[in-house]
Amino acid sequence: MSAAPQTPEVPTIVLVSTDQAPRLARRFLAEQFARWGNTDDYTGRLVVCELTTNAYKHGEGPIVVRLFLDPDDGRPVIEVSDTGTGHPAVQPQDYAATSGRGLQLLAELVHEWGVKRLTGGGKVVWAKLP
Repeated sequence: MSAAPQTPEVPTIVLVSTDQAPRLARRFLAEQFARWGNTDDYTGRLVVCELTTNAYKHGEGPIVVRLFLDPDDGRPVIEVSDTGTGHPAVQPQDYAATSGRGLQLLAELVHEWGVKRLTGGGKVVWAKLP
């Protein structure tokens, strides 16, 4: 009898939805990138911070951060999920606004990004780094 094929574990952290979540997500990403031997984690830290901050400010429930390398092209992928029903969207430019530019910046920095609804409720916002 042969053993079942091993699936690699996806590095995951579950964070309480507090103002500490973005800092913990940045540290988690930096540690994982170091394990992968990726010394350029600046964009990844910006992206995971923005997605985690949005989950904290606009989402609900615990925040789940997952990191993996896309099996097709090897690019790092960041996923941040929460149980909220809101749908993140890039806001129109408002030069007087004091917030609301994060997803505009993210869209310029990443290779691609999107939002997936979860069957049991909530959503995953993901970004593939360049």
